[in-house]
Amino acid sequence: MTIQNRSLSRWSWVILPALLLSLIAGAWSTAYAQDSTPSADDVEVGVLDTAPVYIACDENVTAGESADATPIPADSPSTIYTLTSDSVARYISEEELAGQGANTAIGETSTIIGNIYFDADGNPMACSRVDVDLRTLESDESRRDNFLRGNTLQTDTYPVATFVVTSVEGLDGALADGEETTFYLVGNLTMHDVTKQIRWEVTATLDGDNLTGKASTEFDMADYAIEEPKVGSVLSIEDTIKLEIDVVATKA
Repeated sequence: MTIQNRSLSRWSWVILPALLLSLIAGAWSTAYAQDSTPSADDVEVGVLDTAPVYIACDENVTAGESADATPIPADSPSTIYTLTSDSVARYISEEELAGQGANTAIGETSTIIGNIYFDADGNPMACSRVDVDLRTLESDESRRDNFLRGNTLQTDTYPVATFVVTSVEGLDGALADGEETTFYLVGNLTMHDVTKQIRWEVTATLDGDNLTGKASTEFDMADYAIEEPKVGSVLSIEDTIKLEIDVVATKA
């Protein structure tokens, strides 16, 4: 749910997150999972082979507006953590460059907004949301960035990537203050006019009024109807793109 640009690599394509948020008004769902924490080997991150789940996150939005909508009772969050300008979203892709060989391309942006909701028991809630402005992604190569915006992501038409949480997995209880906790967020990631259900691995630490951590996932370009860019010195790009968000949030 300020712009900090970081140069990192040489040629690549895809976005992220804009993770991040136009603030949702009204009341919010309390849906979350209380499954026992699975081992990392048992859980796969990335796009899931299931249809997006549409939930009523706003009391002013009628549940069931979509034929696939699953109505969930709205309930106000007890605590809200809002992402700060220190949060960063990035894409990471592996490519093969003429005359250089294998290369890791990284693009980042801190143009992110988002809210993370917790219920009265300290559990993360569905309807938590992050929006990322894809137009502000920057790597160490402006030609790459310009091609990505104009051709690959078409950011004039699809400027923002949005992730809305629909469920939480792998938590045995509330986040303990001062302790690092790993869990999974499942929800709808929309970018390039395509919505897919996707799972993120999250490692977070709650420290009083501050929440920090990292979320990571991956997707194939074909999942979001993104054509593989092959221009200039780029000979090939791996289809799988990694997405990461460095989360820095404070209690609202």
